[in-house]
Amino acid sequence: MAGGPKKCWSLIGFGLICLKMVASAKAALEIPTIDQAYSKISNSITVEWATVPGATSYLLTAEDGTTVIETTVANSPGTVTGLKAATLYQITIRSVSATERSQASPPKQAKTVLAAPILELSSPSPDSIVVQWQAVYMATGFSVSIMRANGLGRIWKENTTNTSLTFTSLDAGTLYTIKAYAWNANGIPGDDSTCNQRTSPRAPSNIQVSFDSGALKASISWAPTEGAFSYTVRALSGSSELSCSTSLSSCTISGLQCGTEYLISVLASNDAGSSNSASSVTLTTVACAPGRVTIQEDPPGHLSVAWSNVELGDYYVAFVKSDDGLEVHCNTSLTQCNFLSECGFTYFISVFAYNKAGQSPLGDVFNYTTAPCCPSDINPVFVSSDRVELVWSPVRGAELYETKAVDGYNVVACNETAPACTLSALECDTKYNITVFSFSEVRGSNMSCTSRVITTAPCSPEIKNVSKDAFSMINVHWQSTNDDATYTVTAQGEKGLYRCRSTGESCTMEGLPCGSVFSITAVAETQAGRSLPSYSVPLETVPCCPAGLTVTQVTQSVINVSWTVGTGAQTYVAVLESHPGQSKCRTHQNHCLLGCITCGINYTVALKSISATGLSVDCAYQSYSSSACCPLGVKLYRLGPNGIRIYWQASRGSANYSTDLYGSKGIFTCASSAGLSFCDVTEIPCGDVYTVMVSPVAETGLKLTFCPKKIYSVTCSGSTLGMVIYRGKRNVE
Repeated sequence: MAGGPKKCWSLIGFGLICLKMVASAKAALEIPTIDQAYSKISNSITVEWATVPGATSYLLTAEDGTTVIETTVANSPGTVTGLKAATLYQITIRSVSATERSQASPPKQAKTVLAAPILELSSPSPDSIVVQWQAVYMATGFSVSIMRANGLGRIWKENTTNTSLTFTSLDAGTLYTIKAYAWNANGIPGDDSTCNQRTSPRAPSNIQVSFDSGALKASISWAPTEGAFSYTVRALSGSSELSCSTSLSSCTISGLQCGTEYLISVLASNDAGSSNSASSVTLTTVACAPGRVTIQEDPPGHLSVAWSNVELGDYYVAFVKSDDGLEVHCNTSLTQCNFLSECGFTYFISVFAYNKAGQSPLGDVFNYTTAPCCPSDINPVFVSSDRVELVWSPVRGAELYETKAVDGYNVVACNETAPACTLSALECDTKYNITVFSFSEVRGSNMSCTSRVITTAPCSPEIKNVSKDAFSMINVHWQSTNDDATYTVTAQGEKGLYRCRSTGESCTMEGLPCGSVFSITAVAETQAGRSLPSYSVPLETVPCCPAGLTVTQVTQSVINVSWTVGTGAQTYVAVLESHPGQSKCRTHQNHCLLGCITCGINYTVALKSISATGLSVDCAYQSYSSSACCPLGVKLYRLGPNGIRIYWQASRGSANYSTDLYGSKGIFTCASSAGLSFCDVTEIPCGDVYTVMVSPVAETGLKLTFCPKKIYSVTCSGSTLGMVIYRGKRNVE
């Protein structure tokens, strides 16, 4: 486009007229005479006169009938300014000194020239300038000339009576000087107007466009054009317009829209206006990023990415990058790609459209997290009747593990962040389908995890009865609901452990020691494990019989029965029994005295051991024969000076006897031969008192000491034969 017209005003000059006057101190100042008055500039008239002596200045006066304008000048010529163009004025002059002023000179008429036309210039095209002006008062014609401002080249001059004129075939972008004036009917030219006007530049050529697809901007360059001050680049699309301006030969337009075709044009501008646009260059930007991206995983392990079609997109590339850094992509002219996926990964998905301009901008980056992986190495580290402890290796993508045990109707579950779980409150001897589901907050539970069958340990049996038979066999009976279980019954006590096993509901133990207390428990065992022990049942065996029993004759009718301690026994009952009768004692000790014993009789000795709870055992021993009876009628006879014969009367039964004489001079002993009832002591001092005791001798050779003792005095005077004097009777233990 051409720039708007500009106005140009003429410059009106003026001159000073110096008048030289010769002053006379004695005569009045002379009146100047106007030689001529003329106008070269439309707002002034120049006056010429002869110098007046003594005058220091001159007063010029111009009158047009309505206004009077005065001007003081120093000498001739002088100019009156501020006048109207094309107007007739009466001009007079006066001489002036320091003390006086002369009379006005005779008037002289002068007319101001035409005013300069006020030019309006424009360059509607690179090779033309249009000159326009308004009508000038009293003008009959106009003269307009043009030439390069630098003075080079020719001058074009045109006369016209119109108020506009167009110069063509000019150089584009060149500064021209335009001069114009009007003339009147007499052909007298008026003031001229001089203005400079530059032709508008030509449109730039050789337009080059470089597109930056990443920044969505275009760099446009062109060949510089003559006389251009600046350039404006416009990028036009159907819905927008972008531009950039520069004084250089290139500029960059930013903010281009993806998926858009632009018409790129470059305008050159100067003070005359802008060039006409050259042929437009088409710029196709990159396609926009595909939208409506959808991601589906069906079936698991297959990722389908789809998107909408975009304008100006030739083909598409979908990138899928997993969170471990591995990236894959696919190229397609369609709007869908399929990828293999793995459990427990987060995939970052972006889709780009491509055309000749390059890659589309980055659109939304989508992330898709696949379901967490399923644990595959579920290991039951502990299985009991009501509890199962499971461990497994951590799996990718799992934030939580949900473990479920199902036995058909009942479900037991636990949630745990660690790769381990303890399922409790389970039923014993029951098969459970146990599944560990992995869970993530983004994707939820992976419901495709497989289950594992685990059977809990068998139920604890319930001991119903513990009995003993006549052969001291322990029979244990129990009740249980287990399938294919083996049962182990344990009797535990201080004397050790005793076991029996069975696949049924009873078993027998033998060899348990007497006098012991045992705790009886039963345990079931299957391939799944062992049950908890049953509630224990106490078992007490009968007390032990004493290992040894001793019978000692205390007196002829009293015996002492003693025995070793029997394990587990607290009370003992000792019984001596024969055909005449029975003797019995009950004691907590390990001995007792039995009286009313008949001498010389065979007895059966029995002992019963009884525990604190009343369990008893009969202990049988060999028979016992009571000692022979003590002899009666013991008498002593002298056999000589130093001999003594002891007589006695034997009781029932046959026995050997031994006689002891205790004196101050020694102890003297004799024993009778079998079947005899006397014995002799051949060397015994007389004159002493002797204690005599005749005792039966047991089969063991033990001499009984409980028979009565008698005291005899053996004197040395008198006959050497006869009875020894009896002094008394003494029982000596």
